[in-house]
Amino acid sequence: MSEQIAPTRTPAFEARLKKRYAAEKRFKAIGLGAIVFSIAVLIYLLGSMTINGIGGFQRAELAVPIDFTQSGITANPMATDPAAMVQSLESQGLPEVVQFYAGEALGEEGAAEIGSQAWRDVAAAIAADPSILDREETFWIPASADLASGYDGEGSQEMRDLAASLSAEGKLAEKFDTGFFTRADATNPQQVGIWGALKGSMLTMVVTLLLAFPIGVLAALYLEEYAPKNKWTDIIELSINNLAAVPSIIFGLLGLAVFLTIFPNYRSAPLIGGMTLALMTMPVIVIAGRNAIKAVPPSIRDGALAVGASPVQVVFHHVLPLALPGILTGTIIGMARALGETAPLLMIGMRAFVASPPDSLTAPATVLPMQIFLWSDEIDRGFVERTSAAIIVLLLFLLLMNGLAIYLRNKFEKTW
Repeated sequence: MSEQIAPTRTPAFEARLKKRYAAEKRFKAIGLGAIVFSIAVLIYLLGSMTINGIGGFQRAELAVPIDFTQSGITANPMATDPAAMVQSLESQGLPEVVQFYAGEALGEEGAAEIGSQAWRDVAAAIAADPSILDREETFWIPASADLASGYDGEGSQEMRDLAASLSAEGKLAEKFDTGFFTRADATNPQQVGIWGALKGSMLTMVVTLLLAFPIGVLAALYLEEYAPKNKWTDIIELSINNLAAVPSIIFGLLGLAVFLTIFPNYRSAPLIGGMTLALMTMPVIVIAGRNAIKAVPPSIRDGALAVGASPVQVVFHHVLPLALPGILTGTIIGMARALGETAPLLMIGMRAFVASPPDSLTAPATVLPMQIFLWSDEIDRGFVERTSAAIIVLLLFLLLMNGLAIYLRNKFEKTW
């Protein structure tokens, strides 16, 4: 008679199995809920910024027809560049001509509410197309900040009534402000632009990348492939790990104490800003680079040595190309952090009012995060929408920069 085998799926076993399955389902549900919640928060954040920022890409403008055949203004053939043309038009009385025709079209009250620098928009249009001086042309020129607030239903009742009257006559409307992408900072929200800060960010990031990336990668290669394992390298590794966690304002103090002492005339320049941010970004690149180099299988090194490659060729022809995608990932993280920093740049003076875009690495400049910070601190309501628009530009710039880095990472990625 064969021995009877006890059943393995006892009621207690079934109960435990059911409990484990239930726990797994709860874990999946919690994870899915966390993902859905994160996506919902992201959509809300991007949606609210987009809604608030749409108005920042527009400005209130007044329609002013100008008959240049009666103005006596002519194109100066000696003015070979736009700046010289604008200067020539100013000397011929273009601001007064614009003000006169504004009074004819808008009345005395309306003409008083055109922007003080509105004539420059007319001058820029003439510089781009001098044939305008041979005919009558209608220009949409920026209104004053008070009239723009009245158009939005804010400000004094007088401004709101005037804005409503001009709008009903078709002489006041909100137009897409293409100049927002070509102008620099200004005291009037109707005249501000983002190009000065955007160009400053680009120049600063170029300096940061050119300094942090090669030095960080070479440091990672040395520590992982060549440095002897002793207490000195342990101290260096500990210092690098600590530097990656140091508050960013400390690097600003270091840049203030070192770089501005060496280059005192380059305060608020992209060169100093890039050098300061490179100090902050370098430890992140070193740590990511070491981890990527360490992840390369030893068989790659052994195979290269076996076919006669020198130790330097092994590192630069085999190990580094395979580790490059991981290094670029660390670089993306470090550069993204640097792009959004304001504290280090505050210390080196990059919060200055810069009315023209920088033309070199040593020219005074500001950056997008700092420009957003300055605009958000303004009292004028018009700067609120401009701030939201600048945030959208910053996010798009960050997305573009990260997209380029991810493309390069995927391009150089190798499998083994």
